Formats: sequence, structure tokens, C-alpha cells
Amino acid sequence: MFELLPLILISVLFIIHRGATKRIDRLERELGEVREKLFRLGGSVGEPASLAVENSQAGSEQVALPLDAAAPTVSEEPLIDGAPRQSEPASVAEKSDDLLPVAARQDSKAPAESLENLLGARWAVWAGGLALALGGVFLVRYSIESGLLGPGVRLTLAALFGLALIAVGDLIRRKALPKAEALYANAMVPGILTAAGAVSLFGAIYAAHGIYEFIGPTLAFLLLALTAFGVLGLSLLHGQALAGLGLAGSMITPLLISTNAPSLWTLFIFLTVAQVATALASRIKGWLIVPSIAQSLLGIWALIALIDSADITPIALSLIAMIAAWMLIWPGTRTDHGEEQGAPLSLEALGRRMASGPLGLDITLSLAVLLPALVMLDRGPTDQFPLFAFAALIASLAAAGSARSGAFWPTALASVGALLGAVAKTGLLAQAQVALLGFGWDEDAIFSLGGPVMFIFLGLAAVIVLLGLAQIRRRFEADPLFSTIWAAIAAVLPVILATITFVFYGVYARDWTHGLFAIGLGAVLLAACEYLHRQGALPAFRRGLDLLLLGSFVAFALALHALTDGIVTTILLALLGFAYLMATRWRSWSGLPWIMVAALAGVLFRIAWDPTLVGSDALSRTPILNQLLPGYGIPALLALLSAYELRNWPGQRVRNALQGLASLFGLLAIAILVRHAMNGGVLDSSAPTLGEQSIYTLLVVGLSGILMTLDLKSPSPVFRYGSMVAGGIAILQTVSLHLGALNPYFTGESTGSWPLINLLLIGYLLPGLAYAGLAFYARDKRPLPYVVLLALSGAVLGFAWVTLSVRRFWQGEFIPYWKGFEQAETYSYSVAWLAIGVGLLALGSRFDARSLRIASAVIVMLTVAKVFLIDMANLEGVLRALSFIGLGFVLIGIGLFYQKILSGKAVSAKLSEPEEEPTGI
Repeated sequence: MFELLPLILISVLFIIHRGATKRIDRLERELGEVREKLFRLGGSVGEPASLAVENSQAGSEQVALPLDAAAPTVSEEPLIDGAPRQSEPASVAEKSDDLLPVAARQDSKAPAESLENLLGARWAVWAGGLALALGGVFLVRYSIESGLLGPGVRLTLAALFGLALIAVGDLIRRKALPKAEALYANAMVPGILTAAGAVSLFGAIYAAHGIYEFIGPTLAFLLLALTAFGVLGLSLLHGQALAGLGLAGSMITPLLISTNAPSLWTLFIFLTVAQVATALASRIKGWLIVPSIAQSLLGIWALIALIDSADITPIALSLIAMIAAWMLIWPGTRTDHGEEQGAPLSLEALGRRMASGPLGLDITLSLAVLLPALVMLDRGPTDQFPLFAFAALIASLAAAGSARSGAFWPTALASVGALLGAVAKTGLLAQAQVALLGFGWDEDAIFSLGGPVMFIFLGLAAVIVLLGLAQIRRRFEADPLFSTIWAAIAAVLPVILATITFVFYGVYARDWTHGLFAIGLGAVLLAACEYLHRQGALPAFRRGLDLLLLGSFVAFALALHALTDGIVTTILLALLGFAYLMATRWRSWSGLPWIMVAALAGVLFRIAWDPTLVGSDALSRTPILNQLLPGYGIPALLALLSAYELRNWPGQRVRNALQGLASLFGLLAIAILVRHAMNGGVLDSSAPTLGEQSIYTLLVVGLSGILMTLDLKSPSPVFRYGSMVAGGIAILQTVSLHLGALNPYFTGESTGSWPLINLLLIGYLLPGLAYAGLAFYARDKRPLPYVVLLALSGAVLGFAWVTLSVRRFWQGEFIPYWKGFEQAETYSYSVAWLAIGVGLLALGSRFDARSLRIASAVIVMLTVAKVFLIDMANLEGVLRALSFIGLGFVLIGIGLFYQKILSGKAVSAKLSEPEEEPTGI
């Protein structure tokens, strides 16, 4: 029974072919009849039915168009099968389609496929093709299980059956497909038959080698490869699905062949040829799915081979060949995405361009190269060749991105791969984790990798710079979007790579290798900026130019850190930024002033890292005249000069930033010198005191007044809001430190041996007077709530100075709360507070200041509460009586004083009113 299976399958194929031919003939006849009826309904061969219908509906009021006007002259040749000859000109209906919208033309030319077509044509053909493929497989299986015929004969029959299916598929394609293309375009009858024959051939060849061993591995490999490439070639005629089958056969062929001496070179040469052939076929037909799969499969093969193989050369060369094929076969992205040529960079344009073109090809290529390249880094710490291979793959991928217009993903992923490779090879993440856990850096693990790693990554950085600048030079005018992306890569990535190698392999005292490399890098980027400026890169490439400027500055800053140390690096960093800023006199590049901002930010980082700038052991203990004066003073002076230099610069944000930094550096320089002087030349080992904090508060109050004055002369948001921020900081210092944490009443700190000139004078009276003066100065320049807060702060500090001075008079140099209170001391507080209230009342009357009179009333009420609540309970004898008697006289005097003030105001108001003229009777 099983012997008849081939005959049954061939009979089924013949019946299917015969039935399909009859259906096609019938459809052709029906189509001819329909066309003939349409032409007859139109009245002539050249007039379409639609015009005839319109003419019939118009009636007698509408005159029909003449035949000559309705359609061009048609040849009198007879129709063949109901259709005009090829020499017949197009009808009016065909020409009128060109006037319709694109969507309408597509709908008219490609009607929706009916359910009958889906079930009767496409599904039936697919099911039939699958049945034929399974028939071929079962035939191979039958040849294995049955012993009626010899193995050779059975395999020959299976191979002939596959070839017969391929031949029949091509026969149907040549005879039936051209006439039934519109109706059965999705049925893919020839392609299904060809795919079924290919599966049968693959099965027969594999059985001949893997089961019966009729042929050796070499011949089996060649036959399978020829079959796969043959199917790939036939896919040009039958479609992308057959190309996928050929690609799958090509990539699976090495797995079907077992040999005792596998050759990695032979394997990857074959895989490379298969991938390139797939790319060529796909490029001819415009396919995108199959070549993306081919690139992914080659990357997977590379990852599998890297698991056990010691030779990575063929793997790397195969991946480089894939990059070359992608670069040479597939075209770049055109500038047809709605933006004008030469338009400046924008995030919307970048989003459109990232998703344009063969996106799947770009991403699969990048990942297929990047992942094996990263795996190559783990091939052993002593072998440097995998690192060379990694650098070659990353450089090749970056070069492909540079050569291709619009290749965002190869460019971006090559940059990410270079950075990940540097981090992985140096063990940066692992070492940082160990350091964060408190175990320090494992220097043996770092430096055991050897010096070649440093040179390889520096070379890779140089290659990326040259590729980026070459791409920018070619396309900065035509494609500023991706040129700006390359500017960011060329400016940032090489500096990061050089910094990583300097941290792990550099000589911190003086590293000429990294220093000279950084100087060269900065010079090249700066020269590129000048070249692009002269080529007219502005304004479209303005952001790219700014990025290159920033990269040159960071490179020079790296050179300073590699060749200098300590306070010299800090000062030179500020001078470097100032040099960029002074270049604004010759070039109006928008990024030049911001370089000074970046330089000052770097100086702040160095100060935060080590406030001494030279080390605590090397810092001189001489007040003022020490290393801190130039280390803090020169950057502060340069910041001030920069703000002055940019007083007429059109960019307001950078001017505001430099003004704020100048104020900050000036205050920081004075504060650090004061701390150094008051702590005996030590910055980091002593706790702050009230005297030191008082100087800081005075500095902040003075800064607020200076910024207010600058705002009057040169209005600026930095000066306006900075003055109020400084005043707010000073108020917070008063509440939290002067009255709280550093108050000698709580800390027990010595107030000094002198009666009046002591710690209380510095800590309370002088800041209080400073607040009062600032409030008086700001009363008509700043909002009223801010002025009231300043005045209240001054009043509170003055009240605290009087109160603590009274306690010092009775308790001596030390006035902590644990020493308790004496009765005379308690009575003295009432007298002092009443004196303050009376004094404020007099001043308020003298200057007609309502706020002072309100403050006087508050203090008097506080004194009254103190007398009735505290003095009554704690004082005894004559002190209690004197307290109440004194309070009574003072309150009566204050009442009489207020009556005098109010009556005086009433009299003056009466005198100021105009006299009324007497009225006559």
C-alpha cells in the first residue's frame, strides 16, 4: 500500500492543476463578457460606462459630449478575448483614475479580498502545499521504515519528487500566474509547490548523509548549501516567504552535518555567503524581514561559536563582512520626512528620523555585532587579541554609521558598546561596588590587565573622533540633525574613554600619555569648530558647534588633571574657562560663555572634594596669607571679571549664571579665609562657634545688600532674587544657630572676659544692627513682608543681646542655663525690657515709625506678663514691690505719652483743616 503513495500524490497534484486551469479559463471568459457589455453600454468602444450612465441621467437638458471629445481615437483592430490590443490607447476611464486621490486609486485597483477567495484559493493552496511537503517527508520516512526497495532507490525517488514539485511550481508560474495575478495574487501556488519540493530535497540529502551514510559530510554540506542557495535564487521569482525558507535551510545546514574535524573558517565563510546572498536578493526585491532575520541569525551563530571556540578571527571577520554588506547593499535614508534640508536640530525631527528607513535592519545589525563584541572581552584577561577584535568591530560599526546618512542606531549603539566595553574591561562597576562597601579599590585586579588596554581604548577614542568629524564635514549642511548627534559622540565619548583609562591605568603625579592625548583631542575639536565656522555652519549647526566646544574644554581639563595637581589645577581650570570666555571678543559662538560656567562648576567640585586644595598637612596656618587666598580668590576674581565682560552679551541666562557664580565665589572666598583664621589654620577638624557663625551671617547680610545695590545699577533677576535669597538664608541662620544651636546659654561657651566687647557683641548686637540697616535700606526696594522679616530679625537679635548681657552681668563669663537664676537677675530683666520698650517708643515717636511703636508695645506686654507670672512667684520682699511699682510708673508714663502723641496729632490735624466761611442770616 505504501508503494502507491508517490503515484497518489502525483495524481492529486495533476487533479489540482487541472481544476485550477479550468477555473482560470472560466474566469477569463466571464471577464471578457463583462468588458464587452461595459463597452456596448457606453455606446462605443472608447466611452466608459460611467459617462454613458451620466449622459442618460442628464436628459434632454444636458448635451452629451461628442465621441471625439469623450475619448481619443481607438484603432479599429478587433478585440482578442474581449480585451483591446496592446497598441490601443488608454481610455478616458483609465486616465480619469489619475485624477483621483491615492487612496481612491488603490481601492479601485485593489478591491477587498472576498471570503470565497480566502477559503477557496489561498487557504486551499496553503493546505495543499503543506500536504505535499508532508508527503515528501513521509516518503523519506517510508524509505527508512520499508524494505521493499533499496535505500538508494527510495532516496532517489524522494529527491525526484522534490525536483518534480519545483518544476511544476515553475510551470504554473509561467503559464497561469500572469493571467490570474489580480485574482490569486495572495494564493502563492508556485511558491508553495517550490517550498514543498525544497523540503523534500533537504530531507533526502540529510537522510543520505546522516542515516545511511551514502555520502560524506563534505558532499552533503555542498548539496545542502546548493539546495539552500537554489531556493534563495528561486525566491526572486516566488516571493519573500520562499527566501525565508532558503535562509533557514542555509543557517540550519551546518547543524545537520556532523564531522570529526569541524572548521570554524568553513562554517563562517558559508554563513557569511548565505547572509550576503540573502541581503542581495532582498535588496533586489525590496524585502526587509528576511535580511533582518539573516543578520540576527549570524549574530546568534557568533554567540554560539564564542562559547567553546578559541579562535575568534573568523567570527570577527564574518561580522565585519556583514557590516560591509549592510553599508554597500542597502541605501541610506533620504531627506523626505517633511523637514527642510539644513533645518536645525529638534527632538520632533529626531523622533521622525529614528523611526525612518529600514529600522529593523539597523537595529538587528547593531545588536548582532555589539553582543558578540562584548562577549569577546571575556576571552581571558591575559590575551589582548579579543580586545583588538572588540575595538575593530566597534570601529567598523561606527564607521558604517558615519558613512550612512540617517543611520542613528548603528552610531548610537556603537558608542554605547565602546563605553560598556571600557567599563567591563576595567571592572569599573565591580570596583565601585567594592569601594562603596568600604573595602577600597582592588589595585591588583585593576593593573593586572596591563598597559595595552589603555592604548587600545585611546586608539578607539581617536578613531571615533576622526569618524565623527569626517561625517560632520561632509554633511553638516545637508543633514545637521545627525551631524549634531555625531558632534555629541565625538565630543563626549572619547573624553569618557580617556578618563576611564586615566583613572585605572594613569599616573596621578604626571601622566604624559593621557595629558598629551587630551591636549591633542582638545586642539582637534577646537580646530574643527573654527573650520566649521569658516564654512558657514551657523546657525543650523549651532548646537553641534557648542557640543564640540564643550568637548574641547573637557579634554583640556583632563589634560590639566593629568599634568598638574592641587591648587595649580584649580587655578588653571578657572583660567582655562576665562580664556574661552574672552574668545567672545572674536567669535560670537553661543557656547563660549557657558564654558566659563562649566569651569567654575569644576572648581566648585574640586573645592567640595578637598576644601584645602593642597591637603590638610600642606596647608599653611598663617591667617589670610596662605594657599587659600589664591585658590579661592583667583576663581572669584575671574568670575567677577567674566560677569563684567558679559554685561552686554545678548544671552540673559548665561549672564545671570555668571553673576550668581561671582557672588557665590566671593562669599565663599571670604568665608573660608575667616574659618581658617578663627580655627588656627584648620578647616575640617573643629566644630563651628558662635563667633565664626556670626561672621558668616554678616557676610550673607552684606551679600544681600551688595546684590540689591547691583540690581539698582544693572537690573537682573539674579541680583533681585539673589538678594532676597541671601537675606532669607541669613534669617534662617539667626533662628537656627544664633538663637538655638550655638547660643552660649545652651552650649556653655565662654562669652569672653571683657564686659561689653565680647562674644555677645559679635554674635547678637552686630548682626542685629546689620539686619536693621538692611531693612532700612530695602524698605522701598523690596516687598514689604521681606522688609518686615529683616526688621523683626534685627529686633530679636537686639533683644537677645540685652537679655544675655544682663545674665552675663550677674553670672559672669559663662552663662549656661544649668547655673539657675538669682532674684536680682530676674528683677533686672524686667527693668531692661521696660527700658527697651521705652526706647523703641521714643524712637518711633521721633521718626514717626509705627512699626517701632508696635515693637515697643509687644516688649512692654511681654514685660507685664513676665512680672505677673514670674516675678510674683519668684521675687520676695522689696524686689517684688519694686518690680510692681516700677512697672506701674512705666505703664502710667507710657499712657500719658500716648495721650500726648494722640492729642498733638489731633491739634495738628485741626489746624491743617481750612476754616469755613461764616454764612449770613
